[in-house]
Amino acid sequence: MTPRPLPSPGARRAAEPTDRPSALGGYEDWPAWQRDRPTLDGDDVSRAVGGALGVPVPDAGALPGAGAGAATVPAVRTLDRWETDGVAVEHVEWWVGFGPATRAWVLRPAAPAAHRLPGVLLLHCHAGVKSIGAERMVPTPAPTAVARRLRRDLYEGRALAHEIARAGFVVLAHDTFGWGSRRFHLDPLPLSLREPVRHAQAAWAADGLDPDADERYDAAAGLHEHVVAKTAGTLGTSFAGMVAHDDLVATAVLRSLPDVDPTGTAAVGFSGGGGRAATLASLVPDLRAAGVVGMMTTTDALLPAYADAHSWLLTTPGLLGRRGLPEIAAARRTHHLLALSFRDDALFPPHGVDAAHQELGARFGQPATTGSLEGVVHPGGHVFSASAQALVVDWLQRRLGSGGALPAVAG
Repeated sequence: MTPRPLPSPGARRAAEPTDRPSALGGYEDWPAWQRDRPTLDGDDVSRAVGGALGVPVPDAGALPGAGAGAATVPAVRTLDRWETDGVAVEHVEWWVGFGPATRAWVLRPAAPAAHRLPGVLLLHCHAGVKSIGAERMVPTPAPTAVARRLRRDLYEGRALAHEIARAGFVVLAHDTFGWGSRRFHLDPLPLSLREPVRHAQAAWAADGLDPDADERYDAAAGLHEHVVAKTAGTLGTSFAGMVAHDDLVATAVLRSLPDVDPTGTAAVGFSGGGGRAATLASLVPDLRAAGVVGMMTTTDALLPAYADAHSWLLTTPGLLGRRGLPEIAAARRTHHLLALSFRDDALFPPHGVDAAHQELGARFGQPATTGSLEGVVHPGGHVFSASAQALVVDWLQRRLGSGGALPAVAG
């Protein structure tokens, strides 16, 4: 089982004591940390997308781009190490300055490499499961029941981080804001959640179900996401902006690893993780590649029948009305982009997927494009199948190389 996260250094509560339970369990220091904090700056693209999301500047330093090679990263502590099937796995943790500590896994080929390797930031999906984060993609010695279930249902039984590391990459998979080690503490329940949780418990009982502790937490966390989104908006940021903050810190950690070539890094994610990869393609000027899997549509196609299928991770107020997913993923056109969608994905209307892929093609066809686009609409539903995973690994090897051999970016 994943060890319990360390308490954050410093004072845990910024507000006066009250008999009303905290609605920000484990994150009582977030408002003070956020207060007067500037929004991410940089070039026009990172400033526009970072501003729309309200991405706060990390404590860890500036944007992890080419000019930030000397930027500090948080102190990283190793918790455990093991090897499995030719892959060395390291369980690590760091602290971003507020809330619980971040837990992550670093996977790399066990055999020493002659050169620094390309790095892949692997971003976990949403899936309505916040009791765990990146564990769903990592071969841990004692996987939780929920990790086994998600791997079976969404990843065709494969530990994706392991598959990518075996192909010759250093992989970092972290729990982002709101998930796993970075999840909100919901015991005791905030007052606003007590009645809906009571109704959920009654429904389980009526159906003869006995959910485990993680399933009960995930039901409450799904209701609580609205509270987090409200809080983020009150503080001048957004739920997706806070997730992007944690992902930027993780990018800096990945690039700081001694066996990673910082000029050869990619972000890859499925579903909500795909949206996070698209966001990083805008926020990180020199991200070499972004793999957006199961998360591509036009904004118009989401309305009126599909927006309710998505979380606050996609539906930041005002964002998609100004910049759709294709624009966010393709804004720079200096990176390699893989947009991998699924023909029978119930979360997106087919005409919205097709229109988004056409828009991506038009954007990468513009003058001054130095990156490349591979757009694929794969058979199947909203599942990161073994065949789709193989396609992503092949794309990474062609676009990043492995063993330290990095091909030049070309259109």
